Amino acid sequence: MRKRHLLGVSFALCISLSSLGQNNANRLEDIYSQIKKGQYQPSNYNTACLFAVKGDHQIALKYLEAAIDTDNFDDVKTISEDPDLVSLHSNVAWKDLIGRVGQNSERKERFNKLFFNDKGFWDSKFLKSSFQENLSEEEKIIGLSKLWSELKYNFANFDLSAPVHIDSLYRSYLPKVGKTTSTLQYVLLLEEMVAQLRDAHTNVNASQELIDSIYARPLLRSRMIEDKVIVVGVYDDKLSQAGIGVGDEILRVNGMPVRDYAEKKIIPYQSCSTEQDRMVRGYEYALFRGKVDEPIRLQLSDRKGKKYERVIDRVKSSARSAKVNYLPFEFKMLPGNIAHVVLNSFGSDEVVKGFRQHFDQIAKADAIIFDVRNNGGGSTGYGWSILGSLISQGQWGNASYTRTYKPSFRAWGYNQPVELGRSYLKADPQYHYNKPVVVLTSARTFSAAEDFAAAFRMLSRGKIIGEATGGSSGQPLMIDLVGNLTARICSKRDLLADESEFIGKGVQPDIVCAQTLSDLWKNEDTVLKQALAYLKGK
Repeated sequence: MRKRHLLGVSFALCISLSSLGQNNANRLEDIYSQIKKGQYQPSNYNTACLFAVKGDHQIALKYLEAAIDTDNFDDVKTISEDPDLVSLHSNVAWKDLIGRVGQNSERKERFNKLFFNDKGFWDSKFLKSSFQENLSEEEKIIGLSKLWSELKYNFANFDLSAPVHIDSLYRSYLPKVGKTTSTLQYVLLLEEMVAQLRDAHTNVNASQELIDSIYARPLLRSRMIEDKVIVVGVYDDKLSQAGIGVGDEILRVNGMPVRDYAEKKIIPYQSCSTEQDRMVRGYEYALFRGKVDEPIRLQLSDRKGKKYERVIDRVKSSARSAKVNYLPFEFKMLPGNIAHVVLNSFGSDEVVKGFRQHFDQIAKADAIIFDVRNNGGGSTGYGWSILGSLISQGQWGNASYTRTYKPSFRAWGYNQPVELGRSYLKADPQYHYNKPVVVLTSARTFSAAEDFAAAFRMLSRGKIIGEATGGSSGQPLMIDLVGNLTARICSKRDLLADESEFIGKGVQPDIVCAQTLSDLWKNEDTVLKQALAYLKGK
């Protein structure tokens, strides 16, 4: 689960114009000019911030009054501490405005206590049940209905799932859930349904009781390389002794051609945002998933083209995670005085600690290669803490939007509003690096790691080398379903700081490069070699 907003207000500047970089200052001047001409209208509060910073105090006060009276702005702490509004504190109207914000806050708190502030309102006990081998038909319908309802009101990317309509999807799956004969079948059916929304941050998760009936996998990793499914990792001595080696091609799984197996048995249940994401999930992450007590029969071909068959066992998810894993942070110096900084996870602050612990050595390098090719995400803030070392002054990190729902707007026939947000990336003067930098990406670069790549793109600090990222980011909303099942729903659409899209596309590399099979056989990293060659030529 990711906490991604670094600002508490959707567009509030929270900084003075004098502290902005020239590009951002020019951007704000453009926005200011558009507002004056009536060509652009952010929220009343944020418009007030901009006019206050520009010294147009009476106009700023007018927009603050609109924020309080029309938008019911209720955050006393934010308005009192917002540096953009300091110039208004001496105005005779300021004390009254703060009082009215406090009144809004009190009213909202009373209303929330009556209706909505308790998590139990949204995830009430009335729509939950404990695990059973086969949930009742009524429970299965309840779970499907809750999932449909939460998707309809919270999902951020329906335009990317077109032509699928959530109501049509619900109606088509309603009769199917009652025909499932086990909770395991029910989970797979919900996975299949949600996969049609084509969003990798929106999926159904099995209960603890079913994890090793769905997600068990062997101590083996495969990957699509040059249109072939190739073994890229062997983590069990028994498999190595059986002759399975890195670089061998997988031809068949349980008697089926590997592509047929993936297309029929695996990919329909995977929530994927892009074609490159589909390849990763279908042929790497999930290709061998299934029941822990059901072995897999593989036909493979070694480097010389000799075919052979092996039967391999799946292991429990916990056992596999203990062996098939990456350290959050890795670092080494490469020839040419190049620092190879590998950021494999933003799941904890260990990655930031590792970077800072090694910074004295990293700072002596003539260039840095940041490698996020195997980073599946975590918290955006950890990646941005590292990016802060590459800039001398703060910049916008990204933009985003989330849906809001106002019942009265629907009654009046108005379009529902969308809230635009911006997050600010702070410079880190203590750990500052101003020499050449490149970032390596792949389709496995996902979620918060894509936020890292997207923000780096906007910093203009260097090239991105490798493959397009997975194309999925955003804030997942976690919900409980029946039978101890859970689901998550992407509730926020992320954008580059210039408001261009990368969801459903991926952050595109400046220099396209992918691992080759010949280099894999030689134990060489094609993309890393390309990055070194690029830096050498600078």
